[in-house]
Amino acid sequence: MAPRYPVLSGYRMMWLYVMFDLPVGTRQERKAAAEFRNFLLDEGFEMAQFSVYLRFAESKEAAETYISHIGAARPDKGRVHIVTITDKQYGNARIFAGRKRERRPENPNQLALF
Repeated sequence: MAPRYPVLSGYRMMWLYVMFDLPVGTRQERKAAAEFRNFLLDEGFEMAQFSVYLRFAESKEAAETYISHIGAARPDKGRVHIVTITDKQYGNARIFAGRKRERRPENPNQLALF
């Protein structure tokens, strides 16, 4: 019997949006906010706007893993919202920069390790 490989589907692949509002009134709060932003970048997120980061996840299970990492790394103060949407839904995104419309980021290329 041939091995079963997961079917890549635009309905299973996910995009995660992390949106946050963190206090920056004290030096300690600014440090915590900067560390959280750096954590997101280290996890492979890209900045869409200053407090909005996004990342592609190859499955809902992978998205849940990222969500649990974010939950563990979030600062004690402030609010963090995480929204997941399917790749099909993300395909309908409209992105404008100034007066020009930008193309949405493409899914990352799949890597094969042998």
